[in-house]
Amino acid sequence: MSHSPKDSWSNRILPLSSGKMVDFEVTVFTANIDYAGTLNNVYIELVGTDGNSERELLMDYLRTWNFIRGAVSSFTVPCPVSIGKLIQIKLDKPRFLFFEDNWFPKKVEVKSPEGDTYNFPIYRWINDSEVHCFREGTALTACKDPHSKTIREQEIKQRESDYCWHDHAEGLPHCMKADSLFSLPSALRFSYTKDIELAFTLGTGLIELKLEGVADSVDDWTKIDDIKTVFPCRSTQIYDYAEEHWKEDAFFGYQFLNGVNPMLIRRCSTLPKNFPVTDEMVFSRGPYTLAEEMKKGNIFLCDFKLLDGLKANIIKEKQQYMTAPLVLLHKTPDDKLMPLAIQLKQTPGEDNPIFLPTDSEYDWLMAKIFVRSADFNLHQLNVHLLRTHLLAEVFTVSLMRNIPMVHPLHKLLLAHTWDTLEINYLARNQLISKNGTYTEFAAAGGEDMMKLLKRSLSSLTYSSLCIPEDITERGLQTVPNFYYRDDGLELWGIIQRFVERMLKFYYNNDAEVKKDSELQKWISDIFKHGFLSKVSSGIPQRFTTVEELVKFVTMVIFTCSGQHSAVNSGQYDYGGWMPNSPSTMQRPPPTRKGKTNQDTMLQTLPNKGVTANAMAALWLLSKSSSDYVPLGQYPEAHFNETNPCELIKHFQGMLQALSANIKIRNLPLKVPYTYMDPEKVENSVAI
Repeated sequence: MSHSPKDSWSNRILPLSSGKMVDFEVTVFTANIDYAGTLNNVYIELVGTDGNSERELLMDYLRTWNFIRGAVSSFTVPCPVSIGKLIQIKLDKPRFLFFEDNWFPKKVEVKSPEGDTYNFPIYRWINDSEVHCFREGTALTACKDPHSKTIREQEIKQRESDYCWHDHAEGLPHCMKADSLFSLPSALRFSYTKDIELAFTLGTGLIELKLEGVADSVDDWTKIDDIKTVFPCRSTQIYDYAEEHWKEDAFFGYQFLNGVNPMLIRRCSTLPKNFPVTDEMVFSRGPYTLAEEMKKGNIFLCDFKLLDGLKANIIKEKQQYMTAPLVLLHKTPDDKLMPLAIQLKQTPGEDNPIFLPTDSEYDWLMAKIFVRSADFNLHQLNVHLLRTHLLAEVFTVSLMRNIPMVHPLHKLLLAHTWDTLEINYLARNQLISKNGTYTEFAAAGGEDMMKLLKRSLSSLTYSSLCIPEDITERGLQTVPNFYYRDDGLELWGIIQRFVERMLKFYYNNDAEVKKDSELQKWISDIFKHGFLSKVSSGIPQRFTTVEELVKFVTMVIFTCSGQHSAVNSGQYDYGGWMPNSPSTMQRPPPTRKGKTNQDTMLQTLPNKGVTANAMAALWLLSKSSSDYVPLGQYPEAHFNETNPCELIKHFQGMLQALSANIKIRNLPLKVPYTYMDPEKVENSVAI
């Protein structure tokens, strides 16, 4: 938090000197990152349980190198008398003449005259001349911090001013209010390195497309192989596999388990009334029946009903098309998930045939392409944007508004909030805005985009965010080759055990959770601003037990790390080869069989310009920055106590073991599943 120097220093109460001055030894650690150093003067004030020190200059004009990048500098701060146990420091850096630069101190270490050492974690940019206050590093809930009630209240009051809720669109989770990118709090802004890399990746991609002459083209594709010319040097192992196998039924089914949208498939025990599939259609030659296979648990359904009735986008004055399919799949004896039937619209009828693998090559292929296009749009807005990005922002804003920096929950979750506010600001203003990039290449990017997001939030439940419950509810416990489930459950379990041990170190019983008003305000704000106070979501409105708290915090960390990686990192792998995941369709779905051929398929697929822009966006969204931080790595040491530090090391060891097991499992796989490998999972929703 910050205050003006005038108010802070003039209202300070100092202890009266009764004799010899006592000295505190202050060591300041400046981060070793780009532009971290400052040439400004730096002042410090020490705040203790029995009084404050004077505001002391740590650098004068003759000592200009004390706070350069990577510097570790020590100073003596005198005080009239002992001020008791240190609980806070205040830092400010007035302008150096007419010049003010940014500074990124890592931490301040203070040794008291009594021989005690106090650590003050900072790890944030200070880019103004305000006074910034930092608590001593020992994590404390409010009930265990009796000397600092006023300090905690002042910090939260300032945070409420810095982090304000904003209703971006009716029916959507609320977000961080920001008039511009630069008005976001510097503590949670991108690093300079990431800013430069993001601009470079986007710029080079667009230049490459311009040079290839496809970025603005409205021409249709005349040959599938010509798509390879869009990004000739941008391929991955899975991209290459998708390019070769995109027509195959087995790969089509596999993607519902291990592609970028593993959230839709569920076991089917009863056919929906609006999907009249018969044995004669799918098992005309035996040896199965639908009833028998459903009883055995071998039939699965993917229902895109959230897309039903939505108006598709208009791109460059041309109407686009999107369907709301139903897909029936069968687990075969050789453990493949094969599509049995596809109905492209929700209401059955003569103009809405059920397509089958026994249909002509292009009838069946076109039906699968429409499904893949529907999956692209539902994934982007519901599974990816809403269920990870927007929720992560809610968790972040509520944390910053309600939980002071000394609280163990703040320390535990801070690393899982990095860069989320900025990446979401960019998404709202450059991707999903009225004239954003998404509107230029996606069928769901038109006037009903917000309608789809609103529907998605209305259908969102707490249990669906918790992978153990979600897998059980969808009946997917025993599906073979389901690596999202296998790795996700392992990762959830590791996170859950880590969170449980951490929180039980600070909360001895349920009563301490109940009376933690800061904690209760955090969850209350999430329920109100994230889920719009919908009781049907199942989101808790308050915590009554340690167990409830552990589960919710586990969900937050999993959503911001593993889940986001699972639905984000493979976007270019599976969507880079456009026919496997078209962002839109240029012609309406077929209403009769026998009317589709190769030419009509090419005319239905996105044109060259739309394809190129979608590929560029997916490449950008799938590419992590060089300064990304893998799950479980905490370069900012916010915990001081031995026990939490040991728990973090154990957590890291468990993640390393999971990573090794995943790598071994992947060795024989033609399509390796890496998105839940902790080495590749980022700590936060940062891209």
